[in-house]
Amino acid sequence: MSAPGLDPTFAALPYRDLGDVALGRARELGATHADFRFERVRYQYLGARDGVLQTAMDTEDLGFAVRVIHRGAWGFASGVVLTPEEARRIAETAIAVAEVASGMTTTPVEIAPEPVHDDVTWISAYDVNPLDVPTADKAAVLVDWTRRLQSHASVGHASSSLQQVQENKYYADLAGTRTTQQRVRMMPGFEAMGSDERTGVFDSMASLAPPVGRGWEYVTDGTWDWDAEIAEVPELLAAKLAAPSVQAGTYDLVIHPSNLWLTIHESIGHATELDRALGYEANYAGTSFATYDKLGTLQYGSPVMNVTGDRTQPHGLSTVGFDDEGVETRSWDIVRDGVLVGYQLDRSMGHMKPELHDGRSNGCAYADSPGHVPIQRMANVSLQPAPDGPSTDELIGRVERGIYVVGDKSWSIDMQRFNFQFTGQRFYEIRDGQLGGQLRDVAYQATTTDFWGSMEAVGGPDTWVLGGAFNCGKAQPGQVAAVSHGCPTALFRGVRILNTNDEAGN
Repeated sequence: MSAPGLDPTFAALPYRDLGDVALGRARELGATHADFRFERVRYQYLGARDGVLQTAMDTEDLGFAVRVIHRGAWGFASGVVLTPEEARRIAETAIAVAEVASGMTTTPVEIAPEPVHDDVTWISAYDVNPLDVPTADKAAVLVDWTRRLQSHASVGHASSSLQQVQENKYYADLAGTRTTQQRVRMMPGFEAMGSDERTGVFDSMASLAPPVGRGWEYVTDGTWDWDAEIAEVPELLAAKLAAPSVQAGTYDLVIHPSNLWLTIHESIGHATELDRALGYEANYAGTSFATYDKLGTLQYGSPVMNVTGDRTQPHGLSTVGFDDEGVETRSWDIVRDGVLVGYQLDRSMGHMKPELHDGRSNGCAYADSPGHVPIQRMANVSLQPAPDGPSTDELIGRVERGIYVVGDKSWSIDMQRFNFQFTGQRFYEIRDGQLGGQLRDVAYQATTTDFWGSMEAVGGPDTWVLGGAFNCGKAQPGQVAAVSHGCPTALFRGVRILNTNDEAGN
């Protein structure tokens, strides 16, 4: 199958002409920097429940934005009318905003250098655009999933869903960079719900399939074994409903990537965003304990902890060829041998901290809409496996008394990304290196550095899985970004376990 090309319906839009007009006008008005971003983002959501399609929704976000540095200040404006006159007006508005902001800007805005990338096209790695697949075909799959789940006695209700996004962007700036990009991402899933009439316990069990930067082939080509999981989930749910409640205390944990990715996201990914570490991002979900003065000295975790930021990871949700400031994306170290050595940053922060990452941005600027200004957003932040590391079974075999954690669920973390607790989808008792039955009402609690410091071992490459989320929120006005986090299975010693049912009464 040949690689997909640029969507001709996007290529037919007048983004190049509008960009030339807008940038030309910004130059005439004296901007020292100006960039033009044209976007069309298509979304489709399908949802089924108990054998019936309940939701089918298509939306599109189309428009353009002009951002300038003028008189040492940022200016920004956006529009949706695709005419040269509107492009000119939007550029003039951005300049006017900068003129107002210049009176309140104490330190002139400057941005880190970036080579010119002239007329480059980048398309993400997928085979079949899910938005090209007939809606009826996709709905039939979702309905079938719920019917098969509901055929089991332990399942009272079943739901399924499919989120799909096609994102096209054209970027141009006064330096001469022009990039045209297209990426596709999908999040299929299902959930089975049931109850035990004898005890009144109600619970659910969902697919562990992560959202991915892939196409419709993710559902059809065996990359994920949907049939096996659908067959397994009802039995797992029945066992969970009958499982005993955990005894609170201290346990060793073996954590599967389907759970650990979320802990990485909250306690490492957000904590190492440089705008949080510098205190610029504070209103939405707080700042970070990993402040800049700790760079190179903070013992983030144990020596087996190696974390990278990567916007080039194949099929990653944050993967793109060039960011929303025209920066070619790359990979870099965030934590090396347990020590904090890097951050995620954009071009303005790259200029502020030239000692970081060769004085350049590492490609972390992103806006989720043509109507929003680009901000520093998370890369695919991933915990690396040990090259010759153990299997999951071998890690479990090292534990005398512990818990094996699989699947994500709820979480809570403080405003400095330091004190947290996480639950999961299912938990198995470990006794003398062997898995026992499921446990209920489990949450693990720690501080970020204590938790990662207790990590004794990481699994080998065969245990590594790329997880992630579609809905990472940041900024005011709020923006949403999709991001992936890869990790191996890992072993943690002496972690505090709460009984969530007991804690709910306190």
